[in-house]
Amino acid sequence: MVKQLTIRGLPDEVAERLKQLSVERGTSVNATVVQILKGAVGVHERRTRLARYATWTDDDLAEFNDTLSSQRVVDDELWS
Repeated sequence: MVKQLTIRGLPDEVAERLKQLSVERGTSVNATVVQILKGAVGVHERRTRLARYATWTDDDLAEFNDTLSSQRVVDDELWS
């Protein structure tokens, strides 16, 4: 869910710098602030870390299936 945030007491110097940055980046002040906040709280780094666990290579899948197949062996003596 997307949230809205109101910031009070923003110094004029900071507001002016945000406007300058947005012009340089070709984005709105809001988009600039969102990018800065994401970087400040480490959202990108967290998503990058999580992506390692959410993406399997073909080798990862083969290793997983090999390991899993060894656990699927039924010992008939135990079930007779």
